[in-house]
Amino acid sequence: MQTRSERTRGKAASTEGGRRTRDRILHAAAELMFQQGVAGTSIPDVQRRARASASQIYHYFGDKKGLTAAVIEYQSTVKLEQQRPLLDHLDSIDALRAWCEGAAVRLDAVHCAGGCEIGSLASELSDVDPSARLGLATGFAAWQNAIESGLARMRERGDLEADEDVSALAVALLAAIQGGMLLSQVNRDATPYRRAVNVVIDHIADRVEAARGARLANP
Repeated sequence: MQTRSERTRGKAASTEGGRRTRDRILHAAAELMFQQGVAGTSIPDVQRRARASASQIYHYFGDKKGLTAAVIEYQSTVKLEQQRPLLDHLDSIDALRAWCEGAAVRLDAVHCAGGCEIGSLASELSDVDPSARLGLATGFAAWQNAIESGLARMRERGDLEADEDVSALAVALLAAIQGGMLLSQVNRDATPYRRAVNVVIDHIADRVEAARGARLANP
C-alpha cells in the first residue's frame, strides 16, 4: 500500500507542470550521477542543475535513495527506447554487428569516457544498496531479453539449431558489451570493446554455419 506522501507525489507528478518539474529534476540527477557518481552527487547539486528547490526534489522523490531508484529506472528505459529500432531486429548476424558497432562509434565519439550509464551505476551501487541492485538487475534483464528475442527468432527460422541455448548466448554478448566498455573506458580506446563483442558474435556466426551445415547434411 502506498504511503500518504507517495500518493501525494504521484498526484503532483500527474499534472503537466508537475511532470515537467519532475522530469527536469530526474534528467539533471541522471546527468550528474553519470558524470560524478551517486556518492558524489548531492541534493544541492541536483537543485542547481535542475533549477529546483530541495522541497520539490523531496516532494517528488522522497529522498536521495528514491531519486537514485528513479534514475536507475530512467536510464534503463531511456537507453532501451533510444535503441529500440535496432533492438527489435537483432535477428541476424549483420543486425548484431550493426548494433554493437553503433555503440563502438559512440564510444569513439566521446573518447571512451564515462562508460555505460547503467553499468556505471551497477559498479557503484550493487554491493552497497540491495534495492538499487534489484533495479539494475531488472534493467540488464531487459537488455538480455532484447538480445535473446532476436536469437530466438533466428532459432525459429532454423538459422540456429533447435537446441541452441539462446539465453546463454545473450548473456555472453551482454557480458562482452559491459566488460568491453569498461576496458575501453580505462584504456580510452574502443578496441577492447570491439574485440570482446566480435568474439561472441563470431561464435554465434559459427553456430549459424553449423546449423546450415546440419541442414545440408540432412535435407
